[in-house]
Amino acid sequence: MGLAGWTADLNGVTRTGTYDHRSGGLAGSTTAGDCQERRSARCSGPFSPEVAMTIPMSDIFSDLPNVHVVDVGASPIDGAPIYEPLRERGGATVVGFEPAKDQYQRLLDMEISNATYLPDAIGDGTEGELKICRGPGMTSMLEPHKEVLSHFHWFDTYAEVVAREPMGTRRLDDVPETEGMDLLKVDVQGGELGVFHGAEQRLSGALMVHTEVQFVPFYEEQPLFAELDQLLRAAGFWFHRFTPIHSRVIKPLVVNNDIYAGMSQQLWSDAVYVRPFTDFHRLEPEQLMKIALLAHDLYQSYDLALLALQHLAAKEGSERHLRYLERLSSVLT
Repeated sequence: MGLAGWTADLNGVTRTGTYDHRSGGLAGSTTAGDCQERRSARCSGPFSPEVAMTIPMSDIFSDLPNVHVVDVGASPIDGAPIYEPLRERGGATVVGFEPAKDQYQRLLDMEISNATYLPDAIGDGTEGELKICRGPGMTSMLEPHKEVLSHFHWFDTYAEVVAREPMGTRRLDDVPETEGMDLLKVDVQGGELGVFHGAEQRLSGALMVHTEVQFVPFYEEQPLFAELDQLLRAAGFWFHRFTPIHSRVIKPLVVNNDIYAGMSQQLWSDAVYVRPFTDFHRLEPEQLMKIALLAHDLYQSYDLALLALQHLAAKEGSERHLRYLERLSSVLT
């Protein structure tokens, strides 16, 4: 497709540039100072999210609100969660849930600051059974789908159930610590729909949702992406992005002697949802600032962050959006 032009019109000030789809490069960003002098400008330089993400929003604004994160399925098995840098900087307070006893103890032993962890299984409030699998990342309230998993290297082994524990689920709406939730992160191996059903009140006030989604069922009767998307849209969210999409080779093929290699079959991802950008003018200033903060620090969604700041600036009578663009341009050019 080659080059595509882009234009940003902020308060009557136009910035123009080009985006190279082949290299992922951005050419043509403009600082607020340049625009004040020339009303338009063109610069060049590569677009590098890896570089920009080293500039946290707290380096641009000193009056950021604290973000309330609720993490359902907080097991550290997959490494640090996406919000970790924000929490480490003191910009987020976390309430996490992890029902697997060994993983819950790991969280406690880590003595994580600005975080509280509870050993509850979150869902729709009904009773169930926790299936503890050989691979901790496969432990679920649902039964592993052996027929599906047998088509992918080692998944059937990881999903072998080694213990079963009766376990009731608790609704997020019934947990006082989750009141005022801004970001909901969900990773519960097939139980996402139950979490959302038990969080209608909490979702009504939330700004973003980060949830694992499946395109192929790893568990029996597992709700897939289409069903989760339908529920979240009905709850007032719009899909924003995947981060990222994972695939695996279908048996019997093995690529480069790597059983974890992917090819054509896409299996799961983390999906990010946000309040509709067409409704940003209806949000309160603090909500807009939180959306901008999360979009920038967690997802490098600079366009979404800039739009939220533009609406915030209009409400405040400030130039936050120009300040943000100036700082961002200094990094990207």
